[in-house]
Amino acid sequence: MSDVQIHPGTACNGGKVAEQTVELEAGISLEERIQNPLQGVPHDQLMHRVGIFAHGNGLDAHLLLLQKGAVLAQNKDRPLPVLPGDDNDDNDDDAAPTPWQWPLPQPLTPAEHAALRLERTHRWRLPRRLLLTILVCSVGAAVQGWDQTGSNGANLFFPEAYGIASSQLRDKLLVGLINAGPYIGSSLVGCWLADPVNAWLGRRGTIFVSAQFCMWPVLGSAFSQTWPQQLTCRLLMGVGMGLKASTVPIYAAENSPASVRGALVMSWQMWTAFGIFLGTAFNLAVWNTGVHNWRYMLGAPFLPALPLMALIFFCPESPRWLMNRGRYPAAWRALVRLRNHPVQAARDLYLIHCQLQLEGQLVRVGAGAGRDRSAVSSSRRPNYAQRLLQLVTVPRLRRATLAALTVMVAQQLCGINIIAFYSATVFQEAGAGPFHALVASFGFGVLNWLFSFPAFYTIDSFGRRALLLFTFPNMMWTLLGAGLSTRLPVSHLRTGLVALFVYLFACFYSPGEGPVPYTYSAEVFPQSHRELGMGLAVASCLFFAAILGMTFPFLLHAAGTFGAFAVYAGFNLLAFIMIFLFVPETKQRTLEELDAVFSLPTNRFVHYQVTEALPYFQQQQQQQQQQQQQQQQQQQQQQQQQQQQQQQQQQQQQQQQQQQQQQQQQQQQQQQQQQQQQQQQQQQQQQQQQQQQQQQQQQQQQQQQQQQQQQQQQQQQQQQQQQQQQQQQQQQQQQQQQQQQQQQQQQQQQQQQQQQQQQQQQQQQQQQQQQQQQQQQQQQQQQQQQQQQQQQQQQQQQQQQQRQQ
Repeated sequence: MSDVQIHPGTACNGGKVAEQTVELEAGISLEERIQNPLQGVPHDQLMHRVGIFAHGNGLDAHLLLLQKGAVLAQNKDRPLPVLPGDDNDDNDDDAAPTPWQWPLPQPLTPAEHAALRLERTHRWRLPRRLLLTILVCSVGAAVQGWDQTGSNGANLFFPEAYGIASSQLRDKLLVGLINAGPYIGSSLVGCWLADPVNAWLGRRGTIFVSAQFCMWPVLGSAFSQTWPQQLTCRLLMGVGMGLKASTVPIYAAENSPASVRGALVMSWQMWTAFGIFLGTAFNLAVWNTGVHNWRYMLGAPFLPALPLMALIFFCPESPRWLMNRGRYPAAWRALVRLRNHPVQAARDLYLIHCQLQLEGQLVRVGAGAGRDRSAVSSSRRPNYAQRLLQLVTVPRLRRATLAALTVMVAQQLCGINIIAFYSATVFQEAGAGPFHALVASFGFGVLNWLFSFPAFYTIDSFGRRALLLFTFPNMMWTLLGAGLSTRLPVSHLRTGLVALFVYLFACFYSPGEGPVPYTYSAEVFPQSHRELGMGLAVASCLFFAAILGMTFPFLLHAAGTFGAFAVYAGFNLLAFIMIFLFVPETKQRTLEELDAVFSLPTNRFVHYQVTEALPYFQQQQQQQQQQQQQQQQQQQQQQQQQQQQQQQQQQQQQQQQQQQQQQQQQQQQQQQQQQQQQQQQQQQQQQQQQQQQQQQQQQQQQQQQQQQQQQQQQQQQQQQQQQQQQQQQQQQQQQQQQQQQQQQQQQQQQQQQQQQQQQQQQQQQQQQQQQQQQQQQQQQQQQQQQQQQQQQQQQQQQQQQQRQQ
C-alpha cells in the first residue's frame, strides 16, 4: 500500500517552509488520506519530515516533542501504549501495544501518558484557557440573542413614539423594516466583511470589532428621535451581528477538540437563547417605567458587549488561522495553552499541518480541473471573488455550501425569529394585554434557553442530522396547534393554548434547529474557505430573517394568526424535506476529516436517501405490526422456556445434592486413611524404641568383653585354653548379633512393604476421587450444553426480531 507523500519544499523567507505539495497516490482511499495523512509513512521518513518541518518553521527547540506528537498522530486510532507497572490503563491488555512497540524517540513520561489517557476517558477535562475561550464565545452569543429580542417588547411602544403606529401599508412596512434592520445590515454587509476582516485582524480582532458595532449603535438606538435614526442604528448593529455570527462559531470550532467540538460550538445557540431570555426578562422588568421604557429595551443589549471586548484578547488566537498564515511558532504557543499537555499540542500541530496541506491540495485540484497540477500547486492564493466563485464551482465546496445553506435557511423557515421578534404581538393578537404578552414572551425565552442544554449531549451522540429530522415534524404540528387555537373565541383558554403550543415549539426548537445550523456551518468548510463559507451561510440565514421580519406584519394582517402559523408549518415541512435530501451527518469528525464526508456526490446521496432510507421508513409500520405478533409468540415461547429452565434448575439442585453426598463420603474415607496413618506412625515409634534397647545391650556386652580381655592378658599363660573357649563363645555371640541384625532388616523391609501398600491404597483412593470429579465435570458440561442450547434459542429469536424490524 502506498502512502500519502508530503514533500517539504525549500526553505525561504527567513527559514519559513514554502508551500508543500501533497501527492495523492493510489492505494489509499480518500477518506483514509484525509483522516490520517501519515498512514503508511515509514518511521525514519516520518522523523526526517518532522525534522525539516521543525527547522523550517523555527520549532527546533521542540523537535523531540514534535517527533513524539507525529508518532502519536500516526497512531491516533490505536490504543495507548501501556507504561511498565501501569495496571489501571483504560485499554485492553490484549490489544494495547507495549511501549517498545511504539517507535517513539523517547518513552512517554508518566505525565504525558496520564494526559493522553485522560483525554480519552474524561473528555470534558479541558484546560482553563480553552474554558475561558468558550466563555467569551458564550458572552458573544448572549449579545447576539439580546440584540435580537430587544425589539420584541419595544414593538408595542416605539411605533407610537415615531408616529408609525397606524394600520396603513407605509407604517407596517416601516415597522417591519426597523425590526429587520439588523438582519439587513448583517446579510448585506456584516457577513461579507467577515472574510477580509478575519484575514486582516484574525479571529480575536474581528470579534473585538463586532463588539464595537454591538455597543455604540445599540446606545444610539436608545437615544434616536426619528425612525430614520433608529433604522440607521439598527443597520449598523447588524454589521456587528454579521461579523460576530460569522466568526465566533468558527473560532470555537477551531480551538475545540473533535470529541467535544459539537457541544462546545453549540454553546453559541444555547447562550444566544440565554441572551433572548435576558432580553425578555429585562423587557418585562422595565415595561412599566414610563413612556421611555422602549428606549431601555433597545439600549440595554450594550451591557454584555463590555465583557466581550475586555476578555477577548485574554484568549489564544485560533491555531488553524495562525498556521494558515504560516505563523507556526505562534500556533504552537496557542495550542499549548489550549491543550492539557505539550505532547497533545505537538500531536495536533503536526497533524493539522499535514491535513491542511492535503485539504488545500484537494481544493486546488478541484478548482483547477483540466489544468496542469504543477500550475495549480504553484498558483497564488485566489482573491476574494475567485474564492467566492469556488464555493459554487468546486464540487467539495459546492456540497458543503448546499448543506450549510439548507440548515441556515431552514432555521428561518421554521419560524423561530418571527416568534422571537413578534411573540409579544402574537400573544396580544391572541387576547393578552401588554403586560401578559410580555410575561408570555418571558416564558418563551426561559424555555428556549433551558431546553438548549440537552443538546450538549445529543449533538455529539445522536448527531446533527438526526436532531433536525426529529424536531422539524414536531415544530410543524406545534405551529398548527397554535394557529388552530386562535380560531377559538377570545378567552383565557385561547391565550393559554396559544402560549402552550408556542412553548412546545420552543422546547422542540432549542435542542435541534437551534444549535445545529451554526455548529454545522462552522465545521463543513475547509480552512481555505471557512470564513467565506460561514459568512455566506450566515448571510443567507439573516437575509431570510430580514425578509420574513419585513413580511410577517403583512402576513399577519392579511391571513390572520392562524394563516401565518399555517404558512410556517408548511415551511417546516419543506425544510424537513430539504434536510433529508441534502444534509449529511458530521458528528465526531475532525474539521479536516469532513472532506471525506463531502466527497460523495450530491446525486448519489439523494438517490440513496430516496431509494434506501425512505422505503425503510414506509415499511416500518408494517414491520411493527408483525413485530407485535411475533413478540406475543415470543412471550409464549419465553414462558415455555422459563418452565423448562425451572425444571432444569430442579434437576441441577438434585445433582448438587448428590454431589454433596459424594463429597461427604470422600471426607469420611479421608478420615479413615488419616487414622490408619496414625497407627502406622505409632508402630514405627515402637520399633525404634526396640532398636535402641538392643543397641544398649550391645554396648554393655562390649564393655564386658573389654574387662575379660584385660583378665585374659594377665592370665595368658594359664588360661590359653580358656581363651580359646571364650573366643568360640564370642563367635557364637557375633553370629547371634548378625542374626538379630538380619531380623531387624527383615522387619524394616516388612515396614517398607506396608508403607508401599498404604501408598498404593492412597493412590487408589485418589484415583477414585479423580473419577468422581470427572463425573461431576461431565455433569457440569451437560448443564452448560443445555444452557448454551437455551442461549442459542434466545439468540435465534432475537435475530428473528431484528430481521423483522
